[in-house]
Amino acid sequence: MKIPVWCLMPLLPLASTFAQTAADPYQWLEDVTGDRALTWAREQNAITKGELEASPDFKPIHDRLLAILDSTARIPEVSKRGPFYYNFWRDAQHVRGIWRRTSLAEYRKPEPAWETVLDLDTLATTEKQNWVWKNANFLYPNYDRVLIDLSHGGGDAVVVREFDVTTKQFVTDGFNLAEEKSSIDWRDRDSVYVGTNFGAGSMTTSGYPRIVKEWKRGTPLAEARVVFEGEVTDVASSGFATDEPGFHREFVHRTPAFFKSINYLRVGDKLVKLDLPEDVRQGTFHEFITIELRSSWTVGGKTYPAGALLASPWEKFLAGSRDFAVLFTPGARTSLASHQATRHHIIVNELDNVRNRLFVLTPQPDGSWSRTPLPAPEFGSIAASGVDNESDDYWFTVTDFLTPTSLYLGALDRPERELLKQLPAFFKADGLEVSQHEAISKDGTRVPYFQVARRGLVLDGTAPTLLNGYGGFEISMTPSYSGGRGAAWLEHGGVFVLANIRGGGEFGPTWHQAALKANRQHAYDDFIAIAEDLIARRVTSTPHLGILGGSNGGLLMGVMLTERPDLFGAVVCQAPLLDMKRYNHLLAGASWMGEYGNPDLPEEWAFISRYSPYQNVKPGVKYPRILFTTSTRDDRVHPGHARKMAALMESQHQNVLFYENIEGGHAGAADNKQQAYMNALAYAFLLKQLK
Repeated sequence: MKIPVWCLMPLLPLASTFAQTAADPYQWLEDVTGDRALTWAREQNAITKGELEASPDFKPIHDRLLAILDSTARIPEVSKRGPFYYNFWRDAQHVRGIWRRTSLAEYRKPEPAWETVLDLDTLATTEKQNWVWKNANFLYPNYDRVLIDLSHGGGDAVVVREFDVTTKQFVTDGFNLAEEKSSIDWRDRDSVYVGTNFGAGSMTTSGYPRIVKEWKRGTPLAEARVVFEGEVTDVASSGFATDEPGFHREFVHRTPAFFKSINYLRVGDKLVKLDLPEDVRQGTFHEFITIELRSSWTVGGKTYPAGALLASPWEKFLAGSRDFAVLFTPGARTSLASHQATRHHIIVNELDNVRNRLFVLTPQPDGSWSRTPLPAPEFGSIAASGVDNESDDYWFTVTDFLTPTSLYLGALDRPERELLKQLPAFFKADGLEVSQHEAISKDGTRVPYFQVARRGLVLDGTAPTLLNGYGGFEISMTPSYSGGRGAAWLEHGGVFVLANIRGGGEFGPTWHQAALKANRQHAYDDFIAIAEDLIARRVTSTPHLGILGGSNGGLLMGVMLTERPDLFGAVVCQAPLLDMKRYNHLLAGASWMGEYGNPDLPEEWAFISRYSPYQNVKPGVKYPRILFTTSTRDDRVHPGHARKMAALMESQHQNVLFYENIEGGHAGAADNKQQAYMNALAYAFLLKQLK
């Protein structure tokens, strides 16, 4: 089932804006494209470029990173649609990228022959637009039409244009939408569900569609029929269809808050509200409804634990039965990483102490489900997903910090898997080893972390060490191969550490909920405990310990900076939230109040204020050197967060660096050159500060 990810743009409440202007002398930096703010950003960029580009590490790292990003030896990830395998690809010759396709027989070859479907560089030149590829939504079952999302400069707001993959042309009178944070999905060939800015009152205070309409081909958008209206204070509402062989269902999804949803099944012209807790993830698999619980649920005389995966025949569920098959039950250190469907099975991916285990679940005639292990390596990050919903073929990937990613093609009716693609070794991993450790947090919780270091590392506290974390939104941090990290950090003698702090999903919903709202400090205490453990183990010491994080991880960096300035030698803070007093009034912030709380409520500002970095910078404190990076085109996390924090610290005579990329969106970069440059700045900064 298609679950939208709401990274949204709230409307700015004017009363709140005016009330706080006097209290915030740097609020003018929230004017994203204002001349004064952009002049300030460009001046800061010049200072940062002048210092870091002069570093002897910068150019070799930059050139190496760009070569890795542009390498034609990278694995071209594909999606099967009909007979074709589609891929979007960027390299030195295709800066903005090409959308292309091939056959399975060709894909098996070391150098497949690709057929170009859409060349974004040509399109950008022809239309004089800085197009960035976002998404392609195919029409089932012929897969000849597609709704393509294109962004100006990489932001979340997109232009939607219908495209014919047979003629390789845009459909001029098709389903086309102007730039907005819209939602659109095929209902059938001649109608779509659409939510967009229809005019006054049609968007929520989070800046996403409140109204879902059915739009028929050949009619003006203004004549589209209203199917559903959510509340103005919701995060969003959307309509969409799911298609599997023999099964077509249509849904409306209302999101009153980030971790809450109210789901409706459309039957004819009637919407049937599904009787479910609002914090579940609801899906569909053929004749079954699937339900992933975020909290425990007592129903039908049974209690199902948070983190469980349940299934029931749709017919019985709609008739009132609440007798579920339990497809997964969490344990103290086990959680559900994902579940993916093939034609006849569901592949369940479990995390056991942050290590993957795979199982194949199959419905049986008696209503039970069989459970069979899917063989996989003992170590590394493992993923499996159906190639499509018309076969039991599946993609299987294996990766870890030191082993280049391998892509296999398997089928659930045979044991062997075919190795299709493997990354080359982009850095020298000889002599490196991965180990897993635990730190004890302030409240006694055991918090795991991974360490990548030289075998036989001398424990004298001098190793340059980079600690990375996120700790939010139930996102798990698992091992993965990064040629850039290896080339720019590990080859330079650095130690890399990945933290599995609370707020993430490593141990299921309860691990996430342990750091929600008033409990946010738990995530920060966990990160501090890992840093202190690295120092206690003599892996590193404060002058050699650096930290890096982005988005919610950027907030983590800001909190570490202000709470424990004595603990770290350098900080890289990317696309961060930092002003937690105003975050819910800036771009997507209002949609995240389920994670952080509402700072406009005094009782919630009371706990947010204790860690909000922008409000906790103090004159006279010696802070570690910090590099802030952001993007002007980030329409998810407002660039004003990084701008204001840098300006405030600079006014207090702190030695800070700031760099703002003009394009890039929340990812910070719109193409490989920009990504290589941004990453080279970060690594050159860290090597300069920590060696």
